[in-house]
Amino acid sequence: QVQLVESGGGSVQAGGTLRLSCAASGYTYSRFFMGWFRQAPGKEREGVAAITPGGGSTYYAASVKGRFTISRDNAKNTLYLQMSSLKPEDTAMYYCAAAQFVLNALSRQNYVYWGQGTQVTVSS
Repeated sequence: QVQLVESGGGSVQAGGTLRLSCAASGYTYSRFFMGWFRQAPGKEREGVAAITPGGGSTYYAASVKGRFTISRDNAKNTLYLQMSSLKPEDTAMYYCAAAQFVLNALSRQNYVYWGQGTQVTVSS
């Protein structure tokens, strides 16, 4: 059974940092693209960052580039998102997801496995 379990969310002030983790199980983690997505109330789910199976290439939404860093540990089946210089507009539920075949790394249509999400709230 495939499981993606996010952790590390919380409430921080603007300018702060958080590190999200996503523990994966039930599939061959090292063969899948992994991505982080977020969804704010009343908005569409959007791609934030993605990483290739081997970790050699990463992709970022323009809104987070330079502030967020995606990484993965294939030995631990774990995905990370290091978030710094957080802004109130980063407030959302954050989800990790897995895709085996990807045309657009930040498009949610490519992703077949999803976690339940972890809430990030940034106050001004």
